[in-house]
Amino acid sequence: MNPPSSLLVLTPGDDVAVARGDIAQGQQLSADGIVLVARQPIPSGHKIALRRVLAGQRVLKYGQTIGQATRDIEPGDYVHVHNLDMPTTNAEHSVRNIYAPTVPSTTAATFEGFVRDDGRVGTRNYIGVISSVNCSATVCKHIANAFSSGRLKDFPNVDGVVAITHGSGCGMGAKGEGIDILKRTLRGYADHPNFAGIVLIGLGCEVNQLVPLMEELGDRPAPLKASLIIQDAGGTRETVQRGIAHIEQMLPIINDLQRTVVAASHLSVGLQCGGSDGYSGISANPALGAAVDLLVRNGGTAILSETPEIYGAEHLLTARAASADISAKLMQRIRWWEAYVHHNDGDMNNNPSPGNKAGGITTILEKSLGAVAKAGASGLMGVYQYAETVDAKGLVFMDTPGYDPVSATGQVAGGANLICFTTGRGSTYGCKPTPSLKIATNTRLFQRMELDMDFNAGGIVDGLESVAEAGERLFRLMLDTASGRRTCSEENGLGDNEFVPWQIGAVM
Repeated sequence: MNPPSSLLVLTPGDDVAVARGDIAQGQQLSADGIVLVARQPIPSGHKIALRRVLAGQRVLKYGQTIGQATRDIEPGDYVHVHNLDMPTTNAEHSVRNIYAPTVPSTTAATFEGFVRDDGRVGTRNYIGVISSVNCSATVCKHIANAFSSGRLKDFPNVDGVVAITHGSGCGMGAKGEGIDILKRTLRGYADHPNFAGIVLIGLGCEVNQLVPLMEELGDRPAPLKASLIIQDAGGTRETVQRGIAHIEQMLPIINDLQRTVVAASHLSVGLQCGGSDGYSGISANPALGAAVDLLVRNGGTAILSETPEIYGAEHLLTARAASADISAKLMQRIRWWEAYVHHNDGDMNNNPSPGNKAGGITTILEKSLGAVAKAGASGLMGVYQYAETVDAKGLVFMDTPGYDPVSATGQVAGGANLICFTTGRGSTYGCKPTPSLKIATNTRLFQRMELDMDFNAGGIVDGLESVAEAGERLFRLMLDTASGRRTCSEENGLGDNEFVPWQIGAVM
């Protein structure tokens, strides 16, 4: 086998290639039939010009515009923030619909999960202690912490007791988008199939009243659902003791629950990327996209999110929407974000982050084109507001911020029972009650943070594995994880503090 080229050309005709490793100034290179010499040092994962681009002209990568040259660029030049910026206008959106129905898999994939009374399936078997307001957060944590030191040793089928706390619930309007989002998020967690039992804790005088929230929850066996109001229970210590007692009654019931073999159609996967680098759109995201296509072929659900991080690449999704209405809903959310950012004196290109830029990503267009690769090639079957219950099968989109904990919180509230999280810089994100698989974009990261990374997609960059092969391998890991295989973040005890609902509106 010939050694792989030092450069990765992603689409024929691209103006730039990506460095497989560090490239020295003066190093001779060839790619896409072009022979050139590096005019400056090029860090691994960063871009080098394949051809001349004049100032003001667009620069192509992935066969798409990633920015506009701010000065003349010569072949062999390092291309990054010093000579590339956002174009003055975005790329036109595709009007050609290329949606094609998914062809079902001929072999049925399965996993072992906990089948709940309503027919949904959990990938974990947790008990949740959920606060209605920040004022009850400490009580929730005290209750959960009571079961953190050996108290569960006689209940091996119980994955843990998790405190779901937040910084809101009062000092906000009783009506409007802010309270609606919080209620939707708490309701989604309280009804989540990965929680076999729940205890909700309120203070008593908060805007987000506990009784109406309890009335909106789905049916659950009476012994596995409880609520306490601190002011009615007699205070902090009394509420903690009563909460502990409720959980002690739940434990033997939940411990008796067993995993059973179910179809992969019961899997709902939240797609996340964080700490992205120049390889994200080349290795980990396309590999996850290939796994998503396998999941969709097996009747499962994949939730793409992070609206600011598909900005400039949304035309690749609208082009494969199953209906004009779905396409219009997605564009409506894009327009909402443009207005939201403008109102707050922001800029949609404030993303990429400093870490993204250090990893080789220059503009939000480049980041978005790579991020959309997580969605594979399946048709877009629905668009959801933040934390709405996802009831469609196949690939769907949920409107969320790009901030990973807020985005994943919305996906879990929507029903995601598994998170797949790609990273090039090294995110360690955990997400109780939903397991979070960490997918490294490059082998060096995987080796450097081997106790945090669950999957290495770097073989694609190294020329050792195809995207399809990596996607098949990742799909099998997804099924194994849904069946109980512990993720690195679970082994490291992460995920108790990552519940971060999206806060919108005035704090009063």
